[in-house]
Amino acid sequence: MEQQTVTEQLKSFVRNWAMALLHPRPIVGLAYLPRFIGHWIKYAKTDRAQKIGVLDLQPCLGDWSTYTPFDAHYFYQGAWLARQLSASKPIQHIDVGSSVLAMSVLSAWTDTVFVDYRPLKASLPGLSSVAGNILQLPFADDSISSLSCLHVIEHIGLGRYGDPIDPQGSVKAALELQRIVCPTGKFFLSLPVGRERICFNAHRVHAPATVLGMFPQMKLVEFSYVDDDGQYHESKSIEAASQLEYGCGLFQFEKL
Repeated sequence: MEQQTVTEQLKSFVRNWAMALLHPRPIVGLAYLPRFIGHWIKYAKTDRAQKIGVLDLQPCLGDWSTYTPFDAHYFYQGAWLARQLSASKPIQHIDVGSSVLAMSVLSAWTDTVFVDYRPLKASLPGLSSVAGNILQLPFADDSISSLSCLHVIEHIGLGRYGDPIDPQGSVKAALELQRIVCPTGKFFLSLPVGRERICFNAHRVHAPATVLGMFPQMKLVEFSYVDDDGQYHESKSIEAASQLEYGCGLFQFEKL
């Protein structure tokens, strides 16, 4: 039993140090290693300090920053969707593959169904999860009145998540999403917008006008975006985002 405990501690030790040097920015943590060691020594010399076992060290080397770091695309898209749903007040909202953290919050006031190829194994009142492929969603035509898909369709067909290679993956996903929205139903979409390109195998980047062409059965109701500097712009024209390199377009559509 003791040998097993030591083995588990060693595994944890290796894992913790590997993560420290890889997350959130690979290798950058080395620059903070001297400060970490200095803090460790200072803590150990402090009166009545609890003893720290070497194998229990779990260095966090990337958190020394002047401001709270955040991913602007994910931060603003979640806030944007929450505000849209707060205004529209759907009885039930369906989401396909977006951030589960955002869905956990939305489910506090809106009955939320999360659909993903990899079902979410979590239990929370107001939130349910079903397995589904974005190219073959488990819903009938014209059956959903409130739907979202945030930062997802740009990945489809690039193989990043084990999905089949398909150059038309994003286009096919767009057609499938609009298939299930009912007439006058709302659809909330986000994806990278800017200079048209494929950043294989991470994602595609589309011009805002191209995105509109991917949804022939939809009309644009509202457009907001996050620019190249991570600044949020609410209720703008799509032309305002036409010169971006890598922004995040936030599209509210309504089914015709």
